[in-house]
Formats: sequence, structure tokens, C-alpha cells
Amino acid sequence: MRRWPVAGVRRPSLPQPASVTGARAHRNYSVHVLQKKAAPAQPQAPPATDTYFATSAPSTPKASPRPDPYALVAPQLKELRETLLNLLGSSHPSLTEIAKYYFLHPSKQLRPLLVLLFSQATNGLGSGWYLKKWAAECEGAGGRAEELDRPLTRADVLNDWNPNMPDHTASFQTSFTLRSPRPPHQPPLPPPISPALHVPAVEDPLTLLPTQVRLAQIVEMIHVASLLHDDVIDKSPLRRGAASAPAAFGNKLSVLAGDFLLGRTSAALSRLGENEVVELIASVIANLVEGEILQLKSVHAEELGLPGLSPTVGQENWNIYLQKTYLKTASLMAKGARAAVVLGGCREGEIWKEVAYAYGRNLGIAFQLVDDILDYEAGDATLGKPGGADLQLGLATGPALFAWEEHPEMGPLIKRKFEQPGDVELARDFVRRSSGVERTRDLARAHADKAREVLAVLPDSDAKAALEVLTERVVKRTS
Repeated sequence: MRRWPVAGVRRPSLPQPASVTGARAHRNYSVHVLQKKAAPAQPQAPPATDTYFATSAPSTPKASPRPDPYALVAPQLKELRETLLNLLGSSHPSLTEIAKYYFLHPSKQLRPLLVLLFSQATNGLGSGWYLKKWAAECEGAGGRAEELDRPLTRADVLNDWNPNMPDHTASFQTSFTLRSPRPPHQPPLPPPISPALHVPAVEDPLTLLPTQVRLAQIVEMIHVASLLHDDVIDKSPLRRGAASAPAAFGNKLSVLAGDFLLGRTSAALSRLGENEVVELIASVIANLVEGEILQLKSVHAEELGLPGLSPTVGQENWNIYLQKTYLKTASLMAKGARAAVVLGGCREGEIWKEVAYAYGRNLGIAFQLVDDILDYEAGDATLGKPGGADLQLGLATGPALFAWEEHPEMGPLIKRKFEQPGDVELARDFVRRSSGVERTRDLARAHADKAREVLAVLPDSDAKAALEVLTERVVKRTS
């Protein structure tokens, strides 16, 4: 098996050696992944989700084309989406329907994409990789795909009835009798290989573990749960080009469906077998709530009896805005990418998970900054949600804050949350007559450039190249 070695310094792309000396004793262990052997032989058309990152002037270098991020993992994204629906079954058909509602519409799938690409770019680098690879193959070790659906607790205790998984769940019993405990599970022992013998090198061909694929599903489920709750709070009529869940099903069912998704993700998370990953993803859910509170505070401070935005444009308002951007958007990308690397065997003191977090944090902030630009530039049909929604909600995002610096008259509009007739139109005019959009894009580009920069310590691979391409597409996207 050919491996991509780790370079001491960043070098130009050079032909990689066909093998690495000092091969490890465990290299014959295979890994169960979602990649199908026949898939690479068939040229794949760019998936529909890639249109979300289309740019007005796409570049297609002739000399050495770089891998398309979505095409690189297109089969995995497709199967990930299909199998994800099996996690959403409920004993209540209406709850099942609304839980699946947003998954049935086209989406960017950026968060699971980051998990898959970082998994491929770092699998083989962490000193615990040999254990993760072994667990993905060895029956009973907990890392095989079929084992991730098995509950850790008896089904009649969980009472989590999922009709999509009849062998692993149970309906509620009206009476319950004491049962003898089942014998403890004795996991198999891993092969006796010392981490000191580990040679960091990216697996070639690029590899995904079943736990990492399940993590990709988990982060997408958390994202959709946050959309369900956001659309209730923001009273949004559209999402992904269709009626929002609150518009289609009502607020109560939308909130309950979001809670249901978070419950499903918590159970799936516990079966990954990594405490650090549980901590990372659990903190994301707290971050989402904290970010929403920050947003409510900036809009409804007086109603909540809290101090609002500073009356003058300054660093304090920018800090609040960027902190909210991290909490609501970048946190899930950053911690999801870091968790993927942990599942690949990266241990404390190793640089790989630090790279993943720094990349995800910077890319996530860049992504949201561009999203805030598009709220001024794009229409409903392009965005798949109402254009100009931020101003309608009373939110002052990057373009408005920059416009405030150039047009002091913007201050009173922001202060009163654009509530008076004509405020929204006047604010949009101030933004158009300022360099707010351009400066916000420059800020997004600075974060995207930093995301690309931190990738320098990773060894060359198609997955790394795809992550580099993604930093450019996020800034240039038009939808």
C-alpha cells in the first residue's frame, strides 16, 4: 500500500515515493469504508450540491487540474445522505416526516464534506491510527459500520422505537418486569503494536473509517436541527428553495423535530467510542444556543433587559458580530473537523487536530461573512431563502457595520433595528454607497487565506488539495 509521507517543510508538488521504508506490522489490516471499488473507475459528473459553490468566472486550469472537493467524495456524500434517513425514524409518522423534511431538499453539505475531506487528509498521521484501523475491521471492536447502529443499552430500556431499525429497538411496554443483566461484553484485544513504531503517512488510496462517516452524518443532523429552530425564531417562510418547516408544519412540530434530531445525534455520538469527540460535539450544541442568545441580545436587548450594541461603531460591536458568527456557524465546522481527526487516531500533542480546528474555524467565519454579503446581493431564488432577511430581522452584519463607519447616519437605523418604514431600504442604500460589501469580502478572504495557510503542515494528497480549493470557492461563491 502506497503512503503519502510527511514532509518536514512545505515543498512544491513532487512525485511521491512508491513506498515507505520501515513498514508497520499492521499494514495488512483492511478498513471497511463506504467507498465502492468500482466508483473510481467511472468518471463522476459534479454533484448537484456543487452548484452552490459555482462562481461567476470558474477557473479550469489546463496544466494540472486540482481535485473538485465534492467530486472527490461524491459517492460517500450520496450514500451518507441515503443512510442518514434511517437514523430519523420515529414511532410518530408526522415526526419522522418533518425530521426528514430538510434532508430531502438540495443542500451544500459543507459540514459533512469537511469531515470527510479532513478524515482522508489525515488518516494515517495520528499515532493511534493503527488501533482505529484495526477497530474498523475487527468484529466486536466497535468500529465497524454495522456496530455503530447497535445500542449500548438494551432496547427495552432505551424505548427508542425506530421502525427503520426493528432489530435494534423496541416499542414501549405497558408493564415491565425485572430482568437479569446480560453478560458483559468482552471486546477483542488489539494487535500488540507499539505507537513508537508509527510512521506518519497519509493512507493511499485515501481512506475513510465508518466512525468518520457516521460523524459526518451527525454534524449534518445538528446543522439541520439548528435550521429548524432558527426558522421558528426568525419566522422564515423559505428554506432551501421551498417552504420552511414552520411554514409547512407549524412552529410546535418544527421545534420538536429539532429536539428529536438532537436526541438522535446524541445517541449516535455515544457509539463512536471517543470521549473527546463527544465533548467537542456536545459543546457545539451549547455554542449554537449561545450564538442565538447573542443575536437575540443584539436585536431584543431592551425587551430582555440586557445591554445592546454600543451606540457608536467600534471594536466592541465587531467582536460581538464575529463571536456570534463563530458560535452559530464556524463552531460546528471547526469542531467537526477536529473530531474527525481524533477519530482517525490523532492524540494529544499531535499537530493534526490543531490544523483541523484552525482550518474549520477560519473557513466557517469566511463562509458566514460571504453569506452576509449575499443577503445584500442575491435574491430569494438564488439563496433559497428570503433575500434581505438580516435587515428585516434587525441584524447589522459585516456590510452594515462597515457602512456605518463611512456613513454615520447608519447608526440610528441600526440602533432602532431598522423598524421604521423605509429603514431597510435606506440601510441598503447606505451599504450600496459604501465599500461595506468589498471590505466584508476582504475580511472573508483574509480568513479563507489563513485557512489555506494552516494546511501547509499536512502532507500532499488529493484531499489536502481539495481543502485548498474549498477556501477559494467559499469566498467566490454567488449562492
